[in-house]
Amino acid sequence: MAENQDRTAHLLAKMDALLRKHEAISQEVTELKEEIQQLQKEDVDVASKTADKHAEQKISKQKEAEIEKPRPEASKHSTAKAAQSSHFKTDLEKFIGENLINKIGIIIIVFGVAIGAKYAIDNQLISPLVRIVLGYLVGLGLFGFAVKLKKNYHKFSAVLLSGSMAIEYFITYAAYSFYGLIPQSLAFALMVIFTVFTVLASLKYNQQVIALFGLVGAYAVPFLLSEESGRIGVLFTYIAIINIGILAIAVRKHWKALNFFAFIFTWLTYAAWLEEDYVTDVHFTFALVFLSVFFLVFYATFLAYNVIKNQAFVLKVDIWLVVANALVFYGFGYAILSDHEPGEHFLGLFTLINAFIHFSVAVSLSKREGSDRNLFYLIVGLALLFITIAVPVQFDGKWVTLVWAGEGALLFWIGRSKSIPVYERLSYPLILLCLISLVHDWSQIYNVYIQDNPEVFIRPIFNIHFLTSAFVVISFGFINWLHRNNSWSVQSSTNKHLRQLVTILLPTFFISVLYYTFQLEISLYWDQMLASSAVEVVKESGNAATYYDWDNEKFKEIWIINYTLVFFALFTVANIMRIRNHQVGVMNVIFNTLIILSFLMIGLSSLSALRSSYLQQTLAEYYTHDWFNIGIRYVAYLCVAFVLVVTNRLLQQDFIKVRFRKFYDFLLHITILWILSSELINWLKISGVTQTDKLGLSILWGIYASFVVILGIWHRKKYLRVGAIIWFAVTLAKLFLYDIAHFGTISKTVVLILLGTLLLAISFLYNKYKAQIYDDASE
Repeated sequence: MAENQDRTAHLLAKMDALLRKHEAISQEVTELKEEIQQLQKEDVDVASKTADKHAEQKISKQKEAEIEKPRPEASKHSTAKAAQSSHFKTDLEKFIGENLINKIGIIIIVFGVAIGAKYAIDNQLISPLVRIVLGYLVGLGLFGFAVKLKKNYHKFSAVLLSGSMAIEYFITYAAYSFYGLIPQSLAFALMVIFTVFTVLASLKYNQQVIALFGLVGAYAVPFLLSEESGRIGVLFTYIAIINIGILAIAVRKHWKALNFFAFIFTWLTYAAWLEEDYVTDVHFTFALVFLSVFFLVFYATFLAYNVIKNQAFVLKVDIWLVVANALVFYGFGYAILSDHEPGEHFLGLFTLINAFIHFSVAVSLSKREGSDRNLFYLIVGLALLFITIAVPVQFDGKWVTLVWAGEGALLFWIGRSKSIPVYERLSYPLILLCLISLVHDWSQIYNVYIQDNPEVFIRPIFNIHFLTSAFVVISFGFINWLHRNNSWSVQSSTNKHLRQLVTILLPTFFISVLYYTFQLEISLYWDQMLASSAVEVVKESGNAATYYDWDNEKFKEIWIINYTLVFFALFTVANIMRIRNHQVGVMNVIFNTLIILSFLMIGLSSLSALRSSYLQQTLAEYYTHDWFNIGIRYVAYLCVAFVLVVTNRLLQQDFIKVRFRKFYDFLLHITILWILSSELINWLKISGVTQTDKLGLSILWGIYASFVVILGIWHRKKYLRVGAIIWFAVTLAKLFLYDIAHFGTISKTVVLILLGTLLLAISFLYNKYKAQIYDDASE
């Protein structure tokens, strides 16, 4: 039942998206029809004038065809080629003649007016009032031509009108900002009038060029006519009015170029002022106010058309403009606040305000019927981004890790349980950030204890750092549980390679964090014990020496190995009982083997050092070396036995497709022989026997090799018998090449008789059970 409901919801969502696309296409078709009708009106006169000409051309072509009749195929091919070439040349010529030239011309006129005005200003040729009047007259003249030519030359008229509006902006700005000829209220009113008129004209003409030249072109005013007046308030108010005009257009038209250029010019102007002229004590409030105005106006501009028309938000330009506007606003705001003494304490609050703005927009979109889900997810993503950033901005260390862990788990849960893949994808970078933050915390927290600074002592397990790690473990465990839960399957739209990568990384992160959470606590305890064991002793010579109880370092190594053995044994048990995965089983075998070898090569060496410290009572006047230096080895042996037992149980499972039996038997017997050899040396050392690596080891190896031969015969395992015989050969080589030179007569006699007897016994067994052995070999 639940699966049917999910499927129904998914199909309804797809149907809703298709309906929105249909509405968008219908709107575009309507706009195209209007533009075609307008063009048809313009071409009526031209068509009537050229009708006779076309008729004459048709008659002449018919006559030419009668005179010269080429082959049909060649004629058809050449005609098509000539028509294509002619069409290309005609289109290019039409584009240049009707569109490009007039735009270049109006740009030149605007620049000419600007340069002429600047020249007049610099050389005091005419009075300021005359300059302004002449500027207005030039603008009005262009406007008059535009009105007169509108009926027959629609596009050309639009270009002239845009130029006239740009000039009127220029002149109004100069009249107020540079000469003070008009009061601020009048300048403001005029610019509002020009903006409203330009907006209405661009919509009436349905020509983006009017808005581009009239509104965007007006951004050049401060730079073309600048006299370094420093009246930045006027400049930013002027730009804000233009941007509001562009917002008004955005409600009706989706003109991307207009939005893009306005965005670029506005923020470049703001950035240049912030870099060159901003003074914190003077401009702090002013900078934040206009920063907010620009941000909100552009935010509304980029969303207006799609939201009002309920169109899909799929164009990359639209998405990047929304994201870029949010990041630019935050970046400038962060820079302004961080340089302000009280403001730097509110950076986290400022980041949360950003998140709140985007969250409020997302809530409004969710309540609006027919709103685009892609846009909703984009805005929610921005809100979550700033919530994520707010944590490290306002807090330090463990709080960052805690919030990111919880936020990542929450997003992953929403994505899986509600079948919204975008939320799950948003959780991936948070999971990675959480892991990086946790590792950073570990590097800063552990290994910092110094005896002279006891207040930094960290109680193992019962400390906030361990609790932080435990919370991350719980979060990652919850995420892995969701990932493995078949009730909430991954959406089919999710990239296959991404799913495979996530399936590998999620359990890897969980196992790694779980392991190091306890391993670091063990390491911390013994490191602090070592640091606190420092004893400073003044020698007779007057020099001071510092001693440490290095048994703590060896205990740390042993306990970390013991913990690792138990950890991976329990991991193997989990695979046997719950996970039951072949790939995980192979990893179990590999990890279990590696940790056993680490114990044999490193752990037994540390155990020998502890035994030596106990026997020699090193620095006994300062430190106590008790029986646990010897007893710890048997705790380690139990851990090794636990790993071997669970590994054997794992290899009996049906989901383990690769056969590791021979490998396991070799690992088992090598481990047993290695530990028995270590134990023999251990007790011989405790008993005071010297040369423990000679007589005793040779006898032990011979006996164990014989034991393995018997096992091989009993269980019909040829590889065990062959391996035991090879080891017996190694024992004999050791005996004759190394041991025998150091033995006394009695020792030589005992070891040779014993090994010879063992060899005879092995031979006897081979003879007695030869039928069984050879049957096994033939098989």
